[in-house]
Amino acid sequence: MDKLYWLDQIKLQDRAKVGDKAFYLSRITQRGYPVVPGFVVSAEFLRQFLENLNGSESLVADLPHSSLHLDVTNWRQLQQVAGRLRQEILTATVPQQWVSTIFQAAREWQTGCLILRPTLAVSTATPGLKNISGLLESVFCQCEPEAIAFALKRTWSQIFRARSLLYWQHSGINLQQISLAVLVQPVENAIASGLLRANSSGWEIEATWGLGVAIALGEVLPDVYYIQQATGVVLEQHLGNKMLAYGVDDPAPEAFLQPVPNSVLTPDHTCLSSYVIQSAQQKQYALQEEYLQQIIALGTQLVSELGKTFTIKWTIAQQTTSGKLYITQVSSPQSVISHGHFIRGLGAAGGRVVANALVITNPQHKPEQLPEGVILVVPTIVPDWLPLLQQVVGIITEQGGLTSHAAILARELGIAAVVNATSATSLIQTGERLLLDGDRGEVYRIKGNSKEEMERGREEESGRLRGENFISPNHPNPKTSHPLLTSHLPMIATQLLVNLSQSILIKQVQSFPVDGVGLLRSELMVLNILSGQHPNSWILGGRQAELLELWSEQIMQFARAFAPRPVFYRSLDWRSQDFPSLNLNDNLQSSPQSMLGERGTFSYLRNPAVFELELKALASVQQAGYSNVNLLLPFVRTVEEFVFCRRKVEQALLTEVSQFQLWMMAEVPSVLFLLPEYVKAGAAGISIGTNDLTQLLLGVDREQGQLAKVFNELHPAVMRAIAQLIQMAKSAGIPCSICGQAPALYPEIIDKLVEWGITSISVEPEAVERTYQAIARAEQRLILAAARRKLH
Repeated sequence: MDKLYWLDQIKLQDRAKVGDKAFYLSRITQRGYPVVPGFVVSAEFLRQFLENLNGSESLVADLPHSSLHLDVTNWRQLQQVAGRLRQEILTATVPQQWVSTIFQAAREWQTGCLILRPTLAVSTATPGLKNISGLLESVFCQCEPEAIAFALKRTWSQIFRARSLLYWQHSGINLQQISLAVLVQPVENAIASGLLRANSSGWEIEATWGLGVAIALGEVLPDVYYIQQATGVVLEQHLGNKMLAYGVDDPAPEAFLQPVPNSVLTPDHTCLSSYVIQSAQQKQYALQEEYLQQIIALGTQLVSELGKTFTIKWTIAQQTTSGKLYITQVSSPQSVISHGHFIRGLGAAGGRVVANALVITNPQHKPEQLPEGVILVVPTIVPDWLPLLQQVVGIITEQGGLTSHAAILARELGIAAVVNATSATSLIQTGERLLLDGDRGEVYRIKGNSKEEMERGREEESGRLRGENFISPNHPNPKTSHPLLTSHLPMIATQLLVNLSQSILIKQVQSFPVDGVGLLRSELMVLNILSGQHPNSWILGGRQAELLELWSEQIMQFARAFAPRPVFYRSLDWRSQDFPSLNLNDNLQSSPQSMLGERGTFSYLRNPAVFELELKALASVQQAGYSNVNLLLPFVRTVEEFVFCRRKVEQALLTEVSQFQLWMMAEVPSVLFLLPEYVKAGAAGISIGTNDLTQLLLGVDREQGQLAKVFNELHPAVMRAIAQLIQMAKSAGIPCSICGQAPALYPEIIDKLVEWGITSISVEPEAVERTYQAIARAEQRLILAAARRKLH
């Protein structure tokens, strides 16, 4: 059974599993907007449910492997097939384990009523595909196992209704292209509900008493407010005809066990009840002025997230003394391209951007500079391209996975990126106008043939991108200053740190709710000062003092900005093939074919001069009065390597400062057996590098995007290794951090990390918000579980 996906933990790669409705709602949930909480029963549940219906006479049993070719013009056949399919689903048994999992998760809300919202993802580029949000309806049920099971089947069965089958065939969609997930949310009584439609010409707000079911069923004429978008002024308002409203009720459980006719998906058989509004209240507007202004303010904030054109559904939950505004649904942003994506890869860094393409077919021939504001299209990116990337607004690579250099660099700089886009350099030409969607991993070609497309393109360029904004590294990141995110944050006990390498990001990141820098990547940091020369070349050329001064100043910028919070400086960890433009001595060259190269602490033994220079730079920072910088040794293979480095550290007098700590990366699998020896040798802490640990445990090169499914930090071997490292660190009495991409790419790992006792979690700047929320949620669950154990 696949897991549940909580709205605050859904990541970019989950879109096909959770559907568009849940995906877009999760985007704004993770940006701090007031969204009704929820989790998603993924599309995998339905696929497995259908596969388990093995009756010889069953039509449903063959659906996962069949397109169900049907003559939809034969209405009798269409109705018969649709009725039989739905009846097979409604009478089948949902596995008890699934029902129990959903029920236990829903019980956290302490509510008696749930809503199950169908959320679709259709993998197709069919030109005729239109908005399908109204094709399927939500289902309400009591928060009881039997009711949940039946409501789940009712929701699933809707894709086989006659009108659904007719739509799929007319749109050229076969059943294998449809992923139907179910978003489960609690339902509370509401003071008022409605929707906000926004576009460039103005806004329209609809409102009715109670829950929004009355509007969805067309049973009321809602109040309407016309708003001037630029000022938020109410231009007109019209009183509706609202005789009926809906609220939460507690119907008898037997109601869920009765067969439901195909045409009935109304609240008649659910936990809702309707009531007649008193005549005096019918003459009043459903929205008090206070709530109307809250909705207008919310819409104003959403413009920066979704662009000028969007629709949201909202509700004002009825609480003890007042109401609270929540978003219940966000309309799926429409692509500016009518004919669908023409290149698909892996969405490696979120955001959508429109710009001209610049194609470079040979990454070994790095240009001295790039035009500003282009989308770079290249076979692969190595770290020494970093200074150039600060000029681009998007990256497309033919190779690489989610933990490749291109992906990591793009996420740190806030640049939208798609990796593993096969044949991108041959399919795209320099100068072509592209829309790059880093959330979906898709690239669109913009023709600009229509006025509407050109206008939408200009809107995208101006930064008001639907779904996620493009964030320029040279401007403050709006994600970090969102008023709904920076206020009223819950306290967390687990330290949250940030991974950095670029000093230009310090200003916007230093105000983040983080406890310091968990990973300062030196090899990327110093690329800004090396002028294309390897550090060894500076030393041999007699420019050691000059390089030392530049290096010290780079580190000092981070020490100064985050003091007294700690900064964990990771010393150089690079392979020659990662930095082909740097001039290296022949005796330092590694084999270009080597996946690992002579990297990490082993390279210090062969050529200690550069490492000694780094230690002098750290000593200079200490002498300047900053005692918050610690050293993190990379890719330590043996205890002998660690001892060599510790002695060099002592010779540089770094340990004379009492706060200084010498840590090591835990990324080579041998550390699973040698950690007690490392601690005896002086390791004061470890930081788990999940990127290298995963590739070495599973034997998969993380730069190979075609192996993305194999390179999986959730693999049991990787998870067991992480758990073992945390436990060994606890037994040894040293702190244990984690700084790889796993927590950012798979937020659900955070539950386990907190449970196992991780000391700190360090992530890229773009993942700070959702990681903070995930940590808070994990800690609250542990507290709740402990309280329940104490009670029972």
